[in-house]
Amino acid sequence: MQNRSERLGTEKISKLLLNLSLPATVGMLVNALYNVVDTIFIGRGVGSQGIGGLAIAFPIQIIILAFALTIGVGAASAVSRSLGANEREKANKAAGNAFLGIIILSSAFSIFGLLFVDPLLRIFGATETLLPYARDYISVIFLGSVFYSFAVAANNLIRAEGNAKTAMFSMIIGTGLNIILDPIFIYPLEMGIKGAAWATIISQFCSFIYVLVYLYSGKSVLRVKFQHLKLEREILREIFSVGSASFVRQISGSIVAMVLNNSLKFYGGDLYISILGIVNKVIAFLSMPVFGVVQGMQPIAGFNYGAGKVDRIRETVKLSLITTIALASSSWLICEIFAPQVVSIFTDDGEIITKGSSVMRVAIAMIPVIGIQVVGAGLFQALGKAFPSLLLSMLRQVLLFIPLALILPRIFNLGLWGIWLAFPAADLSATLITAFFTRNQMEKLVQELKPKDVY
Repeated sequence: MQNRSERLGTEKISKLLLNLSLPATVGMLVNALYNVVDTIFIGRGVGSQGIGGLAIAFPIQIIILAFALTIGVGAASAVSRSLGANEREKANKAAGNAFLGIIILSSAFSIFGLLFVDPLLRIFGATETLLPYARDYISVIFLGSVFYSFAVAANNLIRAEGNAKTAMFSMIIGTGLNIILDPIFIYPLEMGIKGAAWATIISQFCSFIYVLVYLYSGKSVLRVKFQHLKLEREILREIFSVGSASFVRQISGSIVAMVLNNSLKFYGGDLYISILGIVNKVIAFLSMPVFGVVQGMQPIAGFNYGAGKVDRIRETVKLSLITTIALASSSWLICEIFAPQVVSIFTDDGEIITKGSSVMRVAIAMIPVIGIQVVGAGLFQALGKAFPSLLLSMLRQVLLFIPLALILPRIFNLGLWGIWLAFPAADLSATLITAFFTRNQMEKLVQELKPKDVY
């Protein structure tokens, strides 16, 4: 078990990145299937209004994920750097604070959501037609969010110790069950959109159990005991400082969805909210391999930063960039060529398929280059540099996309197409800016770590 973490500083980078990124990528793709599978079965079993309801609920689910990733990624950065510096007790304390913190935060948000579900859904763009569907779905999701949040946070810690396969299997278990339970609950049991939600939280609970058993089976490098389950201000400050970038990235997605839902209410109505629901699922699925590679990259970069090995960090970043660009480009090409077929997976509505295909082709146009932006932001996070990672995480969706989505529809009479063109415009701009900052950071690392390098 000790060797598992120590190999982050000694094993060949290409082998490490493959061993950590492949399970993480599979896990991320599998995790994305939760919403994709729900959308497919709801689209076929409930109809386009069900998809619209999911589109309204989606940004709230993103908020739940944001809390989980804030603590999970922040703690994972602390754990990987502590293990790199051979400070195991510090790693255990970081993990203990993460476990307790995520339970408190996710429980509080779920209670708030259940108490104010209708006003919350209206803020996120629910029309009177879509409100009942969104309410039925998200109310059930709130009930199981603590289990999902814990599993997501813990998976980041498991990857930080160099065990990406266990994190992957926890996601596979959950998604596999969801695929089985969705059609049972929706069709024979006739539970509709509520059935999809119950299938999701039952599956997430099983993932939670799997992760919990692993952590306390003696197989984990981490040894989180009762005394570690005590909130400490300094540890929490570090976790939230580093994890804030992930929080902003996810919350940005939620804000974007809210802005889009409300804009589409004005420019297009329920039909285009349903199209957005499909496009969001496709973009999320295309992006998952990129985030999977970055999740594999971060423990390697964090460990070697703690160990003072700049050449290994440089090689890790280079290989991560090459891999993410290749993966994103190949998946983008398939979706561009077979856009109608991709949209028809979710619905048999001819109008949605025709209009949704055109929208999707525009929205995903710059997907091949987003790996540069995600790798750059992920690197700053792995190094524990909170402010730059926060800034870069805000860049793509908050600082660029939202202004573009609000401005472009109003110029040149673009209307709806101004909203869709904001997607590639923001992706390209964020990529160019991030590339500049990342290059400068790598040059600074050479100077910072040069005296400590041991080859």
